[in-house]
Amino acid sequence: IRALLLCSCLGLLGPGGGQPFLRLRPSPSDNLPVKDIVEHPDPEYDPKEQDLDERTLRKKLGSHFDPGFMAVAVPGPANASGAEAAAGRGRAALPAELRRLELGPPQGPRLKVGKKARRKVLQWLWAYTYCPVLYTWKDLGVRFWPRYIKEGNCFAEKSCSLPEGMFCKPVKSVTKTFLRWHCQGWSSQKYCTWIPVQYPLISECKCSC
Repeated sequence: IRALLLCSCLGLLGPGGGQPFLRLRPSPSDNLPVKDIVEHPDPEYDPKEQDLDERTLRKKLGSHFDPGFMAVAVPGPANASGAEAAAGRGRAALPAELRRLELGPPQGPRLKVGKKARRKVLQWLWAYTYCPVLYTWKDLGVRFWPRYIKEGNCFAEKSCSLPEGMFCKPVKSVTKTFLRWHCQGWSSQKYCTWIPVQYPLISECKCSC
């Protein structure tokens, strides 16, 4: 089942009518993470220094400010690299459905193994099917506040199934509210302000076709 998630896309106000702005629409989870936004290159559409007062913007964003997923200044590394995530597969706790798994052919007799051997087999299986969310900090640019977002990706450097063929894909997402600098009107008479927009982030990955 493919969950419908919110995704960002760009639209234009019209020929020469203003800055590209953020719209929201339902979209399949396969479209996450959100693609890089192509901004209007004219710096006239950038917020000025007086528009970037942190105290004012924090008040405007209110309780939506989440320091776990957004940052005003350049943040440090988010989490493990792909290689470290692969190594960590076997260390993650076995999920309940895997602990209940009966070893043996689907329509054949149950395979009798000792408790220790069974656990090793299940850990080996889990090492191939575990799909962590890998987080990295992304710079959204000066027209977003906060401009840095911790974005999730599914580990997809290798197949997660035996036999091979399935890969880690997003199955759940969360949305975080940011402020987007939005301008309307002609360059000499344009009106610009900060508007709230929702940005979808991958929160869970699963091994699937």
